[in-house]
Amino acid sequence: MLQQLNLKQPANGIARNPAEAREIARQIGYPVLVRPSFVLGGRAMEIVYDESQLNYYMTHAVEASTIVDAPILVDKFLDAAIEVDVDCIADFDPVGVGESGQAIVIGVMEHIEEAGIHSGDSACALPPYSLPPEIVKRLKEQTRALARALRVRGLMNVQYAIKDSEIYVIEVNPRASRTVPFVSKATGISWAKMAAKVMAGKSLAELGAKEQPDPKHTSVKESVFPFAKFPGVDVILGPEMRSTGEVMGIDQNFPMAFAKSQIAAGTVLPTKGTVFISVRDGDKDAIVGAAKMLADAGFEILATQGTHSVLVKNDVPATRIAKLSEGRPNISDYIKNKKVHLLINTPTKKGPHTDEGKIRSLAVLNKVPIVTTITGANAAARAIQAMQQTDWGVRPLQEYFARE
Repeated sequence: MLQQLNLKQPANGIARNPAEAREIARQIGYPVLVRPSFVLGGRAMEIVYDESQLNYYMTHAVEASTIVDAPILVDKFLDAAIEVDVDCIADFDPVGVGESGQAIVIGVMEHIEEAGIHSGDSACALPPYSLPPEIVKRLKEQTRALARALRVRGLMNVQYAIKDSEIYVIEVNPRASRTVPFVSKATGISWAKMAAKVMAGKSLAELGAKEQPDPKHTSVKESVFPFAKFPGVDVILGPEMRSTGEVMGIDQNFPMAFAKSQIAAGTVLPTKGTVFISVRDGDKDAIVGAAKMLADAGFEILATQGTHSVLVKNDVPATRIAKLSEGRPNISDYIKNKKVHLLINTPTKKGPHTDEGKIRSLAVLNKVPIVTTITGANAAARAIQAMQQTDWGVRPLQEYFARE
């Protein structure tokens, strides 16, 4: 169907055993995303970077499925891609043909975290906060085309990845998604109620449904995690869903809406103090922008050797701090003594037994806000600057739509 519609998807293949998975991975190139069939919440989904990791995770992927000989999906992982959720409502006749019926897009949500983190765990903004209008237009066109091809009647959700201005279809769900309540609150329209009427036989035209312009305000959905209840667990996010709820922040602009979403999720971003930054080699250049914003906002920056070198090279004032293995005082001492107010760490290794994992779990234990992605760090830095510069308040949700 995607080929008929001239839409792109990441290179992929279907395997039923480790040998087939290895051959597919060799053909499409690492890293790859391993996805078992017939599981929920991204169970046992994993990004693997070499053959040894693939062999290990293939065993777990097969075990995670409850269906014997279930196929394993192996997809090319689009590193550093932007993920987008698009919801639409359509009234096509499921068994009909031709042009009868229509589809309207009800929400385009740009994820804060990059592709590779489960959509249920990623924060997202409506309307998109950084996507160019041309990309948004193409996303809407592709979503309508998919709804027509699938003869959807009711709600549909599509997840896309955007890499180098190219749009790739990740998955299409011809059903309501967890995003629908958020979209309804962000736009002021009960889309679930309308979809129920459509599924019962009404047409969108009869209901007076039309595609809405972007709201003048910005809404940010943030996920809520149970990490505080599990001392020692590593908080790194990935393809397997770990969140247990979600909240929403709303304001006239993205930075303040993001700040409110963090407060609602129980993470109060600091407006002064000290931030610790330690990122993997591939993120060192990318973290400079957020670090500069935080330095300009008056924060003292602590960093481990590699990150410190890059920051100083780019004229960002920072103090070098020892790693856990390099003696004391190190970051654990600063966290325990309440001398760190924000922690930014993108992972090289995962797990509670790694030095990184120990630092992250220690931050959670001591209620230090922690950010584990570059995009999240940029959003947090912008939110902190907004809170420093502007007084903010709360208003009833209805008031946003009354003003529009």
